[in-house]
Amino acid sequence: MSQGILVFVEERGGSLRKASLEALSEAGRRIGAVGGEVTAVLIGSAVKGLAGQLGKYGAAKVIVVENGALEKYSTEAFTQALSEAVKKTSPKYVFAAYTSMAKDFVPRVAARLDAPCVSDVMDFVVDGANLCPVRPMYSGKTFGTYEIKASLSFITLRPNVFALAEGSGDVASEELAVEFAAPKAKVTEVHASEGAKVELSEASIVVSGGRGIKGPENWPVLQSLCDALGAALGASRAVVDSGWIDHQFQVGQTGKTVSPQLYIACGISGAIQHLAGMSSSKVIVAINKDPEAPIFKHATYGIVGDVLEVVPKLTEAVRKLREHN
Repeated sequence: MSQGILVFVEERGGSLRKASLEALSEAGRRIGAVGGEVTAVLIGSAVKGLAGQLGKYGAAKVIVVENGALEKYSTEAFTQALSEAVKKTSPKYVFAAYTSMAKDFVPRVAARLDAPCVSDVMDFVVDGANLCPVRPMYSGKTFGTYEIKASLSFITLRPNVFALAEGSGDVASEELAVEFAAPKAKVTEVHASEGAKVELSEASIVVSGGRGIKGPENWPVLQSLCDALGAALGASRAVVDSGWIDHQFQVGQTGKTVSPQLYIACGISGAIQHLAGMSSSKVIVAINKDPEAPIFKHATYGIVGDVLEVVPKLTEAVRKLREHN
């Protein structure tokens, strides 16, 4: 009988991704109901040295799949590596953070192993020894609770929703040797995008701009507020489609989904497509000169005014507050 939770922990640039550690922490909180133990799996070309950090986030054991073939992300290679880890551990659930990488290959692993996959999960309902994932539906207008009738299932968890539980504890690790088939496609070079100072999907504070900033020459106004707050910069689809900023900054149904502690919407009207990507934010502050803008119906706090007048004053106030603290 399958027991336990296997958690794929993503590494980027030699560091563990916060979203993956949140997923691992949640597995630690849920393992009492599920039974068995929490096992983390690290996949990459030089990840063995990171295994020791995972005990304090809830892992009882770590499986390391380390191979030169995993130096650059490859859908085929990571699918094979995780599949072998699942076969070795026989878990009841496989958790992963809902990141661009996991979106790409985790459903492939589920399909390969003939298992269901529930994505973008924001909570769980416990039914005996079973976890029923809760996820948003219809652009965030409602939530669905899923009863999974399978011995193995894959679940991806939305970043910034589940609390990070950092404790203490040693953890044993073991290496899993995987024979990789010759890839059908090979990544020869990776060009990192420029401009994003803070990872948007994992940021605790997001400042987003829409048409109300009046032109691409005014992004520095919002970036100054981001720098003062330690926030990530975001954007609406309208300004991305207009070529004012790159798509990597887009928040919404066709962009990134964010769940920060604080979301500041600057000159964004509040179209349903945008709300789908940020409605789970803990606190929403809307700044818009149109008092009838739909965004105000969803905001915790609203400021009616010109973004280019309000934001510089807000930035100045934040800086003064930080100077005194």
